[in-house]
Amino acid sequence: MDAYAKSADGSVEVVAGFGTVNECAVYAFSQDITVDGGAVSVAQCAKIKKIYDLALKTGCPVIGVYDSNGVKLTEGFEVMNAYGELVKASTSMSGVCPQISIIAGSCLGTSALIANMADVVIAVKDADFYVTAPSEVTAEESYEAGTVDVLCDTFEEAVDAAKNIASLLPSNNISPAPLFEFAAPSTFANDGDDAMTVINSIADANSVVELKGGYSENKCKTVLATVMGTTVGFVAFEGEPICPCCSYKAEAIVKLCDAYSIPVVTLVNANGAVNKAGKENQCLTAFTKLTSAYATATTPKISVITGNAVGIAYIALAGKGANADFTFAWDKSVASPLPTESAVQFLFNERLANGESKEELKKEYTEKVASPFTAAACGAVDDIFAPADTRAKVIAALDILAGKRENTLPRKHSVK
Repeated sequence: MDAYAKSADGSVEVVAGFGTVNECAVYAFSQDITVDGGAVSVAQCAKIKKIYDLALKTGCPVIGVYDSNGVKLTEGFEVMNAYGELVKASTSMSGVCPQISIIAGSCLGTSALIANMADVVIAVKDADFYVTAPSEVTAEESYEAGTVDVLCDTFEEAVDAAKNIASLLPSNNISPAPLFEFAAPSTFANDGDDAMTVINSIADANSVVELKGGYSENKCKTVLATVMGTTVGFVAFEGEPICPCCSYKAEAIVKLCDAYSIPVVTLVNANGAVNKAGKENQCLTAFTKLTSAYATATTPKISVITGNAVGIAYIALAGKGANADFTFAWDKSVASPLPTESAVQFLFNERLANGESKEELKKEYTEKVASPFTAAACGAVDDIFAPADTRAKVIAALDILAGKRENTLPRKHSVK
């Protein structure tokens, strides 16, 4: 597209076009670092904006490849205004059609801002990705900070990742999720499995794509995968208290999935929320945003308590207040307003003072008060089963929720 469009000096710093990725229509553009350092010009902005306009009209994803040393300064305020048009085009498309950015080389200033507006950001390991120059922030550091969703060693790997993710996502927010041929996983879930092992026991074989894998990697996993050949988002916690990083990470994939009506399966194993000294306000803000993301999402939501669901972790991730359509629990899981030890200290203070064994009281509390069967008795848990049955239960729930329609009160958006 616009193969003959040129800047005033006769150069063409970007290539744009359309085609198919796994038989799905896609628009794409790629900055050309070999022409004027890929300098962003008025002509380049116009070329890219046409891509966005057509993508919105036709309901197709946009894949952008970024590799530019910055703006063409000789074009002054004209190029700044053109940049503003691109920012507006990208934000208008957010949540309507998927956007995927590939950071292939230098992506600085406003280009970094536009690239980061995409639903998924993929970066090559040695790329530069930051807003304000000069900076020594590497793509690897951006991956560890959660700004980059997928980090690849080579550009070819980044392209393959973009094609895979584009295939998993619907073409737009009113298109159905794509369907794939699939094979069942070769393993079953067991008590004590880590989060990624449980995800792999539920998802179709070889379908898992982890997002933000370098960000809070030991506490929370966020994944796109398929279950019975259709796309599902997974959020899984590793058993530690929820931290602000976990909250932001989980919030991001819930919003992504909700925008395109992709079901969300949450595997809850979180011992409450962490309270970092001196960062109480940051924690509160993060937990508020996470709770709001779950409560306002209208896509199908299934929560499975695989370990501990304590306090805010139960309320925000698994409870009916979080608007979960189904809340399941493993038969040896725990649902409690307080960590077991704290609850025993609070409830059985006199019995402890009289010399009763703390371990026996913890066992009594877990079996009688914090048991999933106690939660199920009051309707807080819909079904209880052994870990090995998780995939079958999730498949049945996804099947019955496939036609979910939920209307909300008219508004522009939630404030928090």
